[in-house]
Amino acid sequence: MADEFNTDSMLSMFLYESGTLLEKLEGIILEKQDADCFDDADINEIFRIMHTIKGSSGVMMYDNIMKTSHKLEDVFYYLRESHPDDVPHLELVEKVLAVSDFITGEIEKIKNGDTPDGDESGIIQDLDEFLGELKGDIKKQGRRLPKEKKEEEPVQFYISPVAEEDSHFYRIVIHYRNDTQMSNIRAYSATYALKEVAEDLLYTPEDILSNEDSADTILQEGFYMLLQTKSSKDEVMDLIDNAEAEHIDFDEITAEEYGKGVAGLGRGEAPIIIKLDDEKEEKKPEAPKKEDSPPPKPGDYVVKSKETGKGKTLAKNHVKQQQAVISVNVEKMDSLMDLIGELVIAEAVVLQNPDLKVPGLDLVNFQKAAGQLSKITTDLQDVIMSMRMMPLTSTFQKMKRIVFDVSRKLGKDIELDVIGENTEVDKNIIENISDPLMHLVRNSVDHGIEDDPAARVAKGKPEKGTITLEAKNEGGKVYITVRDDGKGLNKEALYNKALEHGLIENKPMSEFQEKEIFRFITLPGFSTKEEVTEYSGRGVGMDVVVKNIQSIGGRLDIESVEGQGSEMTLIIPLTLAIINGIVVQAGDTFFVIETASVKEFVRVGEDALIQEPSGAEIMVLRGECHPFIRLGERYDLPNACSKVDEGIVVVLEHEGSLICVLIDRLLQEQEIVVKPIPSYVKKVKGLSGCTQLGDGSIALILDTAGLMLDEERR
Repeated sequence: MADEFNTDSMLSMFLYESGTLLEKLEGIILEKQDADCFDDADINEIFRIMHTIKGSSGVMMYDNIMKTSHKLEDVFYYLRESHPDDVPHLELVEKVLAVSDFITGEIEKIKNGDTPDGDESGIIQDLDEFLGELKGDIKKQGRRLPKEKKEEEPVQFYISPVAEEDSHFYRIVIHYRNDTQMSNIRAYSATYALKEVAEDLLYTPEDILSNEDSADTILQEGFYMLLQTKSSKDEVMDLIDNAEAEHIDFDEITAEEYGKGVAGLGRGEAPIIIKLDDEKEEKKPEAPKKEDSPPPKPGDYVVKSKETGKGKTLAKNHVKQQQAVISVNVEKMDSLMDLIGELVIAEAVVLQNPDLKVPGLDLVNFQKAAGQLSKITTDLQDVIMSMRMMPLTSTFQKMKRIVFDVSRKLGKDIELDVIGENTEVDKNIIENISDPLMHLVRNSVDHGIEDDPAARVAKGKPEKGTITLEAKNEGGKVYITVRDDGKGLNKEALYNKALEHGLIENKPMSEFQEKEIFRFITLPGFSTKEEVTEYSGRGVGMDVVVKNIQSIGGRLDIESVEGQGSEMTLIIPLTLAIINGIVVQAGDTFFVIETASVKEFVRVGEDALIQEPSGAEIMVLRGECHPFIRLGERYDLPNACSKVDEGIVVVLEHEGSLICVLIDRLLQEQEIVVKPIPSYVKKVKGLSGCTQLGDGSIALILDTAGLMLDEERR
């Protein structure tokens, strides 16, 4: 016998579809949170979303998700049918969001391989009470309550497939035990298992997914199926799930008996309609009834009015239509990206092969082929990158929810303006910025916007606070800005707090630049709040935000004007996999510096250096002092040049600060495939990864942010 109904093949689609629908649901809710009510289009769309989630979760046997979505569907059914006045809109918004949170939490459990075992009873009771209030208000308004939902099916046609010589016809009746739970879903599992071998499959009741009452009908009368197939009886029985079946009636019948089966599956009922899923409907007039007319045969059609609950469904494979969009597993996309990276490395190995440097070789044809190869590789890389790019819409929608929840709990009136939500970023980047962005938005709501609306009005601001979330794509980087019109940052308060906690050296505030003072809030343990709360002030956890951003090669810029507001900008790369880099050499070791970090290359003499008492060196460049690093000395590299005038100084920029690095030689600029440093190699400060060059040698990737941080700590 077949194993339990296996939903593994359907799980990915369920998770994807449910996640998409929940995102759409929250988008509708948050867009209309400040409105007086939902319009008809919104009500219909929310009803459809809940109906879809109810059906799909029922198929997957996630009972608590199905019951919760079904109850919210009931609420919007009454709203749709009765149009009551004075619906408490904000309360309804909170009910919908509560359901969304519950289902989202259960889906996360499923993704993690756990059982979705959340208790839905509290939410269902809450919705029942809310629905009862709606019905009471409808009666008070002198209106009729809408009728209970009933599935009204239109008259349709059944076209039976033509039988072949080796076709078999079976009449199957499954009788489940009286204590079987959700027997309609068990019945569906039987039809799902048989559809792969079925030429034609009919069953009753036909509304096993849309009508919960069909479960009672199945327990009382059994689940009837008619099957046309080329498989043997034993093969069919092996496919049917009989775990909950008390017994199964299985009879092979003739083609003529199969045709008569349209008239009630052999139970003596009047002819009833078979619903078509995948055959083209032909609207033909009903043939006049004749007493001597022969019974229908396979290939004939029968047209009759259908009684509710007595229909049957054709469960053959659907006619496949051409698809413009397909879903692809992310792991496959990652593997493809890795292969593209290996292709880029292989291309460099071929084009930079030392054998090509032999004098006298005629490489004209080779260079033409190499140019074509480079073009194809670049185009292929662009295509795969575009496939991995995703808009920030979903991430920004989560921020809308955060502003809604936090502002209500803090009693603040705040609106969120979103700009550039369709900006596209690599999927891996989006996963890494979600938490840092959430922290910035929560801090803006909690600490940025003033607590007292009167204080805002006194400063000439509107009573309602505004937070702007903006994204734009510029110069190969993505800029995501969180801007508020609140009280801004107080430089003196930041300086005193950092000094009090010993986070900075004891020197006058005038010696710090404005941006340096603002960056104090990113130091570990810094906070301007005396008491840490659930939504603690700007600074608590900001060091984690910076670390997460730096881990993907990004940075955080902070701007603020006291009394007017603050602006925090995440500057992140479009992708992590392949970068443009400059290959340099120090001693016998190769390094790669990301092109975007390089400000300039200069040649200077020893007189441009100043040595501090601590031993650290400072380079004076155009009258300004910057930290100086001899790369060969930093990493103890043999044969590295020690004199400044013999090498080249690379000026690197990060978050508005500069650092000067001495190297031996500049080699070339090329696309670099970023590889992690193997775990068995001890982590070295100032290095973020490695790559393979065209000649097969390994180059280390310099981490500009890490070099600066390490130099500041020295």
